Amino acid sequence: MKSTKLITILLAVFIATACLESYGQDTNTDNHTITVTIPSVALLDLETSGTRNFTAAFTAPTEAGDNLTAPSDNTDLWLNYTSVITGTATKKVTATLSELVDGVDIKLAVASSSTGSGDKGTPIGSATTLSTSATDVITAIGSAYTVSGASSGHQLTYSFVAEDANFADLASGSTTVTVTYTMIAE
Repeated sequence: MKSTKLITILLAVFIATACLESYGQDTNTDNHTITVTIPSVALLDLETSGTRNFTAAFTAPTEAGDNLTAPSDNTDLWLNYTSVITGTATKKVTATLSELVDGVDIKLAVASSSTGSGDKGTPIGSATTLSTSATDVITAIGSAYTVSGASSGHQLTYSFVAEDANFADLASGSTTVTVTYTMIAE
């Protein structure tokens, strides 16, 4: 009987000690870490409410001595993009012509984006003559998106001018010009 009592007491002491040890290992707080990874992004595309590739045709005069009539402005294209910057380095969008058209200036105006969110940068606004060298058309783009689709992002307006000073450079025919937009770090 004494040995049963002794075993019972030892068992009670063992259980009590085990319980105290388990309480002694934990506190009332604990923690862990979470690593959040965000990729650097630079994506852009052109969307259209009309025709992506178009013809800008000057019209011949009907009266001798009159000038050519310039084509109407084209406002069918919209520039959409998504940008996530690295650190504080902003991005910009440039436009470059594949070649020049003798006697004709191809001008581009870029409107502000009223869609999307973030730091959508500063567009050139009024018409700027494009060339075969990269022309900055939107600067200071931070982390932003414009929403995808026609009527979203920055509306592009192309105009075509044959200045009197360049009239001697004009030659009849068609020239196909490619305009390339690129988003790069500033």
